[in-house]
Amino acid sequence: MQITLLKSKLHRVVTTHVELDYEGSCAIDSALLDLAGIREYEQIQIYNINNGERFTTYAIRAATNSGIISINGAAAHKANPNDLLIIATYASMSEAEAKLFKPTMVYFKEGKKNTVSHTSNSIAVQMQNIS
Repeated sequence: MQITLLKSKLHRVVTTHVELDYEGSCAIDSALLDLAGIREYEQIQIYNINNGERFTTYAIRAATNSGIISINGAAAHKANPNDLLIIATYASMSEAEAKLFKPTMVYFKEGKKNTVSHTSNSIAVQMQNIS
């Protein structure tokens, strides 16, 4: 049996550009692609924290260390500059592969546009006391 797991994630990146008159895709700083292990032309899922939009496109390389996160083509209707996004990729694997697999997650500093704070291969769940 094959299952689909989170492969990589850019958590809370900031949209720097929206380009409606473009062929399509999402341009992402090449250094961020490499750090997260996202390949150029790989399918990505984008979750817009500001407006709740969720959409699928593919990644293309932007200039290294530019901080660029540009939503292009028709998807440009789903984001605005300065929107917070989660960009995720997924991979299908066997149960045996899944037991050994760890995702690559890249987190960003709040208030410092697209500056990496840290990376992790697990999610630290913080529960709030709900009363």
